[in-house]
Amino acid sequence: QLQLVESGGGLVQPGGSLRLSCAASGFTLDYFAMGWFRQAPGKEREGVSCISSSSGSTKYGDSVKGRFTISRDNAKKMVYLQMNSLKPEDTAVYYCAARGFDTCPTDAIKAPYFASWGQGTQVTVSS
Repeated sequence: QLQLVESGGGLVQPGGSLRLSCAASGFTLDYFAMGWFRQAPGKEREGVSCISSSSGSTKYGDSVKGRFTISRDNAKKMVYLQMNSLKPEDTAVYYCAARGFDTCPTDAIKAPYFASWGQGTQVTVSS
């Protein structure tokens, strides 16, 4: 059974850093592109980042470019999101998602392009 479990969320001050992890099980991670999304209260789910199956290609939402870095370790079946220079507007529940293809979407990182989801981890940026 395919399962994605996020961890690493928490409370951090503005300007701080967090590293989110996503543990995958029940499928061969190597074959699939992976993404990170976030959803703040009252807002739509927003695509944060995507990484292709071989890590050869990455993609970021405009709001996080230059601050967030996505990576993966297929041998460990893990996907990571390093978040630096965090801002209060980064506060949201962050979700890991698996895409049914080995490449990221050619247009924007949109939720319908991803097939399986984790339960999410809360990130709060506040002083």
